[in-house]
Amino acid sequence: MEDIKIISKPLTGSGKKVLIGFPGSGLVGSIALQYIVDQMEFEHIGNVTSKYFPPLAIMAKGVINVPVRFYEKGEFFAIVADIPIHPMICYEVANGIIDWLAQFSIQEIVTIAGIITNEPEKRVFGVATTEESLKLIEEKTIILPMGSISGIAGSILTECKVRDIPAVGLLGETVNTPDPRAAASAVAVLNTMYGLNIGVDALHEQATEIEAAMAKMAEQVQQTEQMPKKEQLPMYG
Repeated sequence: MEDIKIISKPLTGSGKKVLIGFPGSGLVGSIALQYIVDQMEFEHIGNVTSKYFPPLAIMAKGVINVPVRFYEKGEFFAIVADIPIHPMICYEVANGIIDWLAQFSIQEIVTIAGIITNEPEKRVFGVATTEESLKLIEEKTIILPMGSISGIAGSILTECKVRDIPAVGLLGETVNTPDPRAAASAVAVLNTMYGLNIGVDALHEQATEIEAAMAKMAEQVQQTEQMPKKEQLPMYG
């Protein structure tokens, strides 16, 4: 814990369900978790800083936010991150977070991330650290038969496995651009897992705006590529 600093109120009670979202493919985890926190009006209870994190501050409407934040509401605890974690330090970050959580006898951990398939369906794939945890998602996701999970999500799941902490990974099908539709699919799975009633219309509206902006950008790039090169321009005078 020397290199991972956690400044937070303690969790209120034991048996919390922990939801974790870090930026990755499609930003699925961070979009989904920030949306859940906002929609359910979680309380901000703490922050994480580290010498391993990029030297930057995140702001929203002029107010500084710590890039990795803790939130709590009722039976849920959420970790929301705005910064990607470099592969070389994923172990240290995952270990530090799980060390802190372990003192509160949590019930289970759900980490949300993206998986690039280049398919448009926006399915949600699932993995778990135990057979019992797998039952939570086997009828709600497509269970991955084999493969690997990289990044901080993989490190968290591995850390849970070696500590015998029940954990689930939800992987939203995405492309490598911000993908609120994939985040909406992950939120829908959490709705069925925990009996939540979080609407996802706002996420689909965000997706429409992002897709329109990307289409406009692609059109501008195409127009630029079609412009005559300097040596092909006509000369006058």
